[in-house]
Amino acid sequence: MKAKVAVATVSGKVYFLIVNKLKERNIAFISLVPGEPVPTEVKAVITTEKEKHRINHEKILVYESETDPDTVANEVTKILQGKEVYEKIVIGVDPGEVFGLAVIADGKVNETGNCFSIQEVLNKTESIVKDVDFSSTVVSIKIGSGVPAYRDLLETLDAALPPEVVLEVVGEAGTNRAFSKNKHRRGLRDIASAIRIAGRVGYTHPRRKPSASKG
Repeated sequence: MKAKVAVATVSGKVYFLIVNKLKERNIAFISLVPGEPVPTEVKAVITTEKEKHRINHEKILVYESETDPDTVANEVTKILQGKEVYEKIVIGVDPGEVFGLAVIADGKVNETGNCFSIQEVLNKTESIVKDVDFSSTVVSIKIGSGVPAYRDLLETLDAALPPEVVLEVVGEAGTNRAFSKNKHRRGLRDIASAIRIAGRVGYTHPRRKPSASKG
């Protein structure tokens, strides 16, 4: 299958950040020098603000220094799926020594990974929801309750995330299936569990009301 994404920049740092993120998401891409012709099968070109004037394409995504690479990768994924917006995003989290995480958008697994602290989970979820228009997209985070750490994670997300985000606690019975004791395989197990957790119905955690002193 031909790549439908092009990365067009001569900035080594930007190229490195974008390419690493695309590889992490298993998104095939081609590399171009700004000004080179863009193949007809390419649906989006990622470049920089300084170089975009050299790109002849209807869909240009500009990566800026303050932009999180995840934001660009999220937009690329949406374009490749033919979506303007997602109706529903579900983030499944399997807490533990390693936190498995899976992002499901309109029923498709968009991203998976492992986080190694509650802060890392928070950073990841914040990067996912920061550009969401809650008037058109429902976002829910489903957290497995198999280990006590889920409570700390729940409190952290409740305090930090927008009130529109729905937090659910999900029972983990049956979500952890046998995997080898190999460390890499354990990481895959955590991800697989997070995907199963995302697909389950839990109980909705009442969101903390914003402090009256804020604003």
